[in-house]
Amino acid sequence: MAKKKKKSGLKKLLIAGAILVLIGGIVSSYLAYTVIYKPNVNLGGKKSTYIYIPNGANFETVKSLLYSSNLIDNTSTFEWLAERKNYIRRIKAGKYFIKAGLNNNQLIDLLRSGKQEPVRVTFTFARTKKELAAKIHEQLEAKEEVLLNLLNDETYLKKYNFTSENSLCLFIPNTYEFYWNTSAEKFVEKMAVEYKKFWTNERKKKADQLGLTQVEVSVLASIVQQESFIDAEKPIIAGVYLNRLRVKMPLQADPTLIWAVGDFSIKRVTGKYFSLDSPYNTYKNLGLPPGPICLPSKVSIDAVLNYKKHNFIYFCAREDFSGYSNYASNYEQHMRNARKYQKALNQRKITN
Repeated sequence: MAKKKKKSGLKKLLIAGAILVLIGGIVSSYLAYTVIYKPNVNLGGKKSTYIYIPNGANFETVKSLLYSSNLIDNTSTFEWLAERKNYIRRIKAGKYFIKAGLNNNQLIDLLRSGKQEPVRVTFTFARTKKELAAKIHEQLEAKEEVLLNLLNDETYLKKYNFTSENSLCLFIPNTYEFYWNTSAEKFVEKMAVEYKKFWTNERKKKADQLGLTQVEVSVLASIVQQESFIDAEKPIIAGVYLNRLRVKMPLQADPTLIWAVGDFSIKRVTGKYFSLDSPYNTYKNLGLPPGPICLPSKVSIDAVLNYKKHNFIYFCAREDFSGYSNYASNYEQHMRNARKYQKALNQRKITN
């Protein structure tokens, strides 16, 4: 009888133990699901978003970025798993594409991997280095003031064969791919590579035939670009300026005076500006100014390299304000064209 009771008690203990193991397994599975596999990224109805983790960020920074936007439902499970997977000591900067419904494991693996989304950086126009630096900072983490300092640093620029006066010529307007956390130094480094790609042997040969350096071509292209927004006009205007350079005539380019004054709202350049003491005053100084007056486009650079051959030495905007110009090979014809344009300006009451 005692043996039967003993066997019965042992059986109950085994059953109880099995139940406890089963319960423990269920609890463990539930906890594992809750901590690891349960969706924990909530984008408030959106399907996806981006987060930007800056260089030098720590885990507190990451938590602040995620929590301030209410992207994480259960912060405790996220932090617990992040610590277990050692993410808290493996923070990687960058721009990350986050989908709604990611679980902690997926999110942490993504952030820990450093597999960030590339950024398409576009810049097409800038009048100054400061303006370019601001546009780049709008698209990358690279600090505006750091980039601007680099573009004014003679020692730094020397390795790229540029100076602070002409460093804007280094940048060929286009769309490029970068990682968001690219530094100012790395940005310039890649632009130097792109610059070399743009200046093919064919382009270099054409510059040599003009008797100009690559930088001088870009400087002249910046003037041509500011003279007309019509691409078909640019090779003709480039031809005018090249004709002036050949005969040692001042370029007399109004856009250079506007740049020297620094007032880009000027629409009518009058004689009061002609005596301005500036190396960018091409009425007063022979040859090209020391640097570009804007970021020249590929089209403008190629317009100089493939200029239109003609005997025009003067040009003036047409009186219909179409963007096209009237050209002349002698001063008398030029003055007739100029008077028509000045009359049109007066009729529109454009005085400055």
